[in-house]
Amino acid sequence: MSASTAAAATRGNAILPAMLPSTSATTSTLSQQLQQKNPFGRGSSDSSSSSSESNSTNLVTTTIVKTQIPEQKKFAGLQFSWVHFLAGGTGGMVGALITSPLDVVKTRLQSSLYKSVKTTTSLGAPGVGAYSVLGHVKDTCLLLGRIYSVEGPRALYKGLGPNLMGVIPARAINFATYGNGKKFYTELYGKETTGVHLSSAITAGIVTATATNPIWLVKTRMQLQVEGVRQYKNSFDCIYQILRSEGIRGMYRGLSASYLGVAEGTIQWVIYEHLKKSLAERRKIASLNGRTNNGYVLGGKNIEEWIDYLGAAGAAKYIASAITYPHEVLRTRLRQVPVGNQPPKYTGLKQTFQLVLKEEGVGALYGGLTAHMMRVVPNAAIMFFCYEAIMHRFG
Repeated sequence: MSASTAAAATRGNAILPAMLPSTSATTSTLSQQLQQKNPFGRGSSDSSSSSSESNSTNLVTTTIVKTQIPEQKKFAGLQFSWVHFLAGGTGGMVGALITSPLDVVKTRLQSSLYKSVKTTTSLGAPGVGAYSVLGHVKDTCLLLGRIYSVEGPRALYKGLGPNLMGVIPARAINFATYGNGKKFYTELYGKETTGVHLSSAITAGIVTATATNPIWLVKTRMQLQVEGVRQYKNSFDCIYQILRSEGIRGMYRGLSASYLGVAEGTIQWVIYEHLKKSLAERRKIASLNGRTNNGYVLGGKNIEEWIDYLGAAGAAKYIASAITYPHEVLRTRLRQVPVGNQPPKYTGLKQTFQLVLKEEGVGALYGGLTAHMMRVVPNAAIMFFCYEAIMHRFG
């Protein structure tokens, strides 16, 4: 009985560390101490002592397991969040740097202030080519050239500072909230579904819009400045003047339109997840049929898989932007600087929508659409590519 009891205790202590690696060193030490104090073949009193110390060892092991495993889960969760922050912030930064000139053009084409400038230039009468893709492309290219020749190359990067200050935390917050939200909602619902993607994307959109609206406001005000009408010296001066003349509420102008824009991010994430899943299934079927592409491998993934990520991200952004674009125009109008000492022309989401329709027609709600698409589609592809690459390497 003595030998069998001690052997059972020893086997129990040997199996538990294998199942719980985090406590294996502690359990092994306790097991060795137990064996030293209770060698096999002793009398009944020693057996009783062995059984008592075995129970004590198991109790200590159980206590260690209960206290250490939640800490490990907590640490893993924090690590997971920071990887999303890093991936989203890096992707947003790279995309913003590459596509900044088109962002400047898009903002000006969305603004009513640009309309008065356009009528006095050789860009043509307002409305020419308004419903033509080629006309939009021509306007975009001409405005790029005009900004470069009249205001200099640095003007193509106006607002880049606040843009980066907004893009990096915005993308970091968005991707981190979405990634961790997806994990939370998946555990809540029991499996990953389209509802999980919707819930995660809506949560991420609201959190991101609320946290970063003041930064986007400053970026818009800086980009809308033209030579001879400079109102702000730099981003800090812009913040100071907004707070002085419009108060803290002025920093959140356009927030309602940003909340409306949550729909764009939601649609984009859902479509991206669907396309990514569909393309992965297609690759799996091709692999089972012996049509695997054994081409160049980059970062542990086949080049075809990376191309799929780029295509899925670009397509998702294109569809989402085309559906929800008018909110971009409304948001820009709400954020643009008041003219002179006059009160703001656009005061609310509904009022702005009705005023734009009344004064300029439906076409004005799509001003700058081509420049926007030329910027956001490659931007999204670059951003999601960087995100997936960093998640694959460190996630």
